Amino acid sequence: MTPKEYLEIVHIINELKDTPRHCVTKNNRIESVAEHSWRIAMMALLLEDTFSDVDIDKVMRMCVIHDLGECFTGDIPVFLKTDDDRRQEAKLLDEFLDTLPEQLSHNMRALYQEMEACQSREAKIFKALDKLEAVIQHNEAPISSWEEHEYDLQRHYAFDVVAFSSWLSELREEILQETEYKIQQEQ
Repeated sequence: MTPKEYLEIVHIINELKDTPRHCVTKNNRIESVAEHSWRIAMMALLLEDTFSDVDIDKVMRMCVIHDLGECFTGDIPVFLKTDDDRRQEAKLLDEFLDTLPEQLSHNMRALYQEMEACQSREAKIFKALDKLEAVIQHNEAPISSWEEHEYDLQRHYAFDVVAFSSWLSELREEILQETEYKIQQEQ
């Protein structure tokens, strides 16, 4: 890859810094997709000792690349995203991967396939962190930013993806306790 080709890729992925997510920060600022990806990568790094039998570096790579398709489509909240939206994002991401150097494209496609299959412990941890970060972020945001349906989401979302791990299940329960406390404080 030449420095010029490298810069072209860097300019494309920079879009995630300016791609807003549905979530807001604790200061009521709209979060970017890049911030979300960075935080789940950090969340993975913090689990290195907890999941010592897992390739945490691979989990972190999954976290960093998982929303690259949103460079082209923007963020569509999970509760609004349709199958057509998913197909369009996958198509545009695939076209982007075609432009990358062969080995890099191959490596990223392998990660996406593993994430999609969600069979490996690495993929399961990635998926859990991706979903858990969203509920953590909502708990940190002002409750005035919550939409009505998000009260239910905060209470029920992501329990299915953590069921494979007692530690992640305990984490989800802790997040739920924060949710309930936040809701009680509002009343």
